[in-house]
Amino acid sequence: MRRRLALLAVVAIGLAPGTFVRTPAPVHDDRQVLALERIEVEPATRGEVTIEGLWELSSPNSNFGSYSGLVALSPNELLAVGDAGGWLRFSPPDGPASEPRFGALRKADLRSKSAVDAEAVDYDPATDTVWVAYEVTNLIESSGLDFTDVKSVQPASMSRWPITSGPESMARLSDGRFIVIGEGSPDWLGDGYPGLLFAGDPVEGADVLRFGFVPPEGFRATDMATLPDGRVLILMRKIEGIFPPAFATMIAVADPSTIAKGEVWQAREIATLGTDLPHDNFEGIAAIPRDDGSFTLWLISDDNGAALQESLLYKLHWIPAAS
Repeated sequence: MRRRLALLAVVAIGLAPGTFVRTPAPVHDDRQVLALERIEVEPATRGEVTIEGLWELSSPNSNFGSYSGLVALSPNELLAVGDAGGWLRFSPPDGPASEPRFGALRKADLRSKSAVDAEAVDYDPATDTVWVAYEVTNLIESSGLDFTDVKSVQPASMSRWPITSGPESMARLSDGRFIVIGEGSPDWLGDGYPGLLFAGDPVEGADVLRFGFVPPEGFRATDMATLPDGRVLILMRKIEGIFPPAFATMIAVADPSTIAKGEVWQAREIATLGTDLPHDNFEGIAAIPRDDGSFTLWLISDDNGAALQESLLYKLHWIPAAS
């Protein structure tokens, strides 16, 4: 009993914005093995989404885990990046399967979270370009899908963002603009969080417009996904307990055309997954259109390398409201 209480105390002390103390890094393992174990969950509808499945992901690969950004490369393949420096390409369950691929992001040091804290990822299928946003260094990288030919920038608009409250979510719009939302900045004086709308590729030095984002109390934006109609889904997370860790997850939709300089960007909640459902630190979202106009939403959790957390994958069905 004392040992368990001591472990929980260590977890609580190590709590930073959205992260817990990590377990020691094991000997490097490069096996390209990914297991997806289905977790039984009662069918449930929350707001506009219906839960269609839940899986726990596991792997012996040293680059596995701590996933904080997710994007769909195609209807049958997802790309996740982790704030411990790894990436994973894999086929979601309930569809055609392909071999998983693991790798390390550029200059990744898997022993140090501060070396490569990837928090968001996006993808352009027309050019096979990937963009990754890093929190500690307040940096955005672009590269090929194989993570070569890397270009990077530390935008001046993010230079004063604290190292633990940098770019947490990012979305590339269909017209080539980018939205980035941070976890905190002295440049935003309201009750919410700083937002940046880049007129083009940030890595190429695009002009930027500043705005604010104010989520519901206690929530923070952790990822975004662009929809075909130009709107954006925003994934948000709220910590509701430490002993053991407990998280609530909210999804909202917002229209980038309403972003205005110095104003607060408004979003509409479409669903909340509370602690009455299997939960964890969900930080990645991908949206895949269905033929009937609805969407499959995939949510992935950041296990933070912690013994009390898991890498979970939710499959949700979203039927957008007529509004």
